[in-house]
Amino acid sequence: MDPVDDDTPLGRAGEGHVDQGDPARFLNRELSWLDFNSRVLELAADPSVPLLERAKFIAIFSQNLDEFFQVRVAGLADQVAAGVGRASPDGMSPSENLKVVSERVAGLVRRSEELFLSELVPALAEVGIRFSGWDELDDDDRKYLVEEFENRIFPVLTPLAVDPGHPFPYISSLSLNLAVVLHDPVTDERKFARVKVPSLLPRFVVMPDGERFVPLEQVIASHLDRLFPGMEVVETFAFRVTRNADLTLEEEEADDLLIAVEMELRRRRFGSAVRLEVDTRVTPEVRELLLRELDLDDTEIHENIGPLDLGGLWALRDLDRPDLKDPPFKAVTQTRIAAGEDEKVDLFKVIADGDVMVHHPYDSFRTSVEEFVRQASRDPKVLAIKMTLYRTSGDSSIVKSLIRAADQGKQVAALVELKARFDEAANIGWARALERAGVHVTYGLVGLKTHTKTTLVVRDEGQGVRSYCHIGTGNYNSKTAKLYEDIGILTADPAVGADLAQLFNYLTGYGRDVTYRRLLVAPQRMRNRLLELIDQEIAAPRGTGRITMKMNSLVDPASIDRLYAASQAGVEIDLVVRGICCLRPGVAGLSERIRVRSLVGRYLEHSRIYRFANGNGPGEPLTYIGSADLMPRNLDRRIEALVPVLDPTLRRRIDEVLEVNLTDDVLAWTLGPDGAWSKVHGDRGLDTHLTLQDMAVARTRPSDT
Repeated sequence: MDPVDDDTPLGRAGEGHVDQGDPARFLNRELSWLDFNSRVLELAADPSVPLLERAKFIAIFSQNLDEFFQVRVAGLADQVAAGVGRASPDGMSPSENLKVVSERVAGLVRRSEELFLSELVPALAEVGIRFSGWDELDDDDRKYLVEEFENRIFPVLTPLAVDPGHPFPYISSLSLNLAVVLHDPVTDERKFARVKVPSLLPRFVVMPDGERFVPLEQVIASHLDRLFPGMEVVETFAFRVTRNADLTLEEEEADDLLIAVEMELRRRRFGSAVRLEVDTRVTPEVRELLLRELDLDDTEIHENIGPLDLGGLWALRDLDRPDLKDPPFKAVTQTRIAAGEDEKVDLFKVIADGDVMVHHPYDSFRTSVEEFVRQASRDPKVLAIKMTLYRTSGDSSIVKSLIRAADQGKQVAALVELKARFDEAANIGWARALERAGVHVTYGLVGLKTHTKTTLVVRDEGQGVRSYCHIGTGNYNSKTAKLYEDIGILTADPAVGADLAQLFNYLTGYGRDVTYRRLLVAPQRMRNRLLELIDQEIAAPRGTGRITMKMNSLVDPASIDRLYAASQAGVEIDLVVRGICCLRPGVAGLSERIRVRSLVGRYLEHSRIYRFANGNGPGEPLTYIGSADLMPRNLDRRIEALVPVLDPTLRRRIDEVLEVNLTDDVLAWTLGPDGAWSKVHGDRGLDTHLTLQDMAVARTRPSDT
């Protein structure tokens, strides 16, 4: 972060002093998120990371920033437009927030462009992967691209003129476009046109050698005479618009949630513009025209020296260059649930014998969670399957299993969260497919997102029915399960089964004052219980209190203040926070016993773990895993569930995961009292992801219990 004036509250906090009640005790949420994206970008700068992985991290950085503008910046802009002056917990007003965000983003974009143009492009060229501009091509190359243009590109282009008879066209969010200035030799007039770069075509045109890439917009720009015959092309500039994509539902529309979400998705296409990205060579004439037509001001334009939309670098991952990628890791199946040579494992028998913990992407999602649902769909003893679906993959075997179960007459209920941001359209499609198959589909509760990741299977076992459950930290998505780090518990604990039955009845029917024996469920009980557990550590004998938490984001002011109180009472606190962290650690008199670190690497850290050293009484730890981060939206506006890990062996495994996270000196960053993140450097060379891969492989050995 940039240096700060020592006379400001932030400056005083940076010196290690801050008053309780002072907004400076909180870090700004938006800036903290940008710090996270900066950590992602630094992976692209790390020479120890394989080249194509470095390109991937620039693509992730770019796509992250797109979503940040679509949601967070758009929300701040809405507050400013509505005249909202209420400050965020750190004391910053929406207009002040927008200003500092804009300055910070400008620096990050410059950094990403420098990395791409000055480091990655030359480094990739040295290994035979070249980004070529039209001007760098020889005659044979250009002949090939002319044929590509005529056969594959030209037929899908639609030039749109802008003049009194042709109003300025609607520019869809995140589309890549060309602004074209033309000269009419007959009338001697200057004219303006827009050409949309087709989004369904690859971002880069691959040359026949398979190792050179030409930006698609340059190929189109070099053939504009075919689109505007008889006109003279004067200037061409690439530009891109980002629009508000946050989904909001009006109460009167919410009677039918499916229809309401579909309406809102159509509106999203026409959301107000919040960012304009342009080629830095853009002329004042075109610049002013775009700003005027998009209703933006000078603070909302971002001039780029490199190609727009570096998210397109994901395409490089498809190259057959294993020497330039991370060594592949094939997820394993731990011994307890591994099938023998001649027979398949009966997962229900295994789970009945004791809880099973799966840790993705190290443990196979296919042979654990997907197999659990598949066996449930085929088992004649299974009477019912109930699931929550927040985000799922396009070829989901789980959805297919639910459809198969319904076809066989089982009671199948799926709660599909239609408001899962940017997955709404896919979820609507799955919901309709499930309904057609006879699955009981519900869409959650108005005003609350259903974010919990839970499955309940009810099985008739002769002397009565038994419930089998899966509760996890991640989505039921086979694709992200290969990239996201998540933990799940498979259990036949009757209390957990009864709790899940209560939860599903609450979600699909009506109910108030629902009580749970094992689960912590938001928004009813989770917040208060977690605060009580922090208080228990405060009340523990001096020197014995300890809290370890792992999550995606830490934003909730009340939770942060209670952690501050615990630190002041002598409780040792370790926090592993991948993304946003609004807590300021290491401040004398406030948080000197709190340590915060973040891990960023080949897998996206996604699991949530809450461990209290005295949660079950003095010296008796209590550990929860589940779907909730410590954010107001998770604790107050979402259906979330945490489950205690009761099996001592599985608790030890969770402790091992936390210990590895806390000793990592390869992927880890630490947060200082001034709000600045610094890379951890040590002599252990402990990479969390490689270490956990090794631990997973060890669990496949027969001697491992």
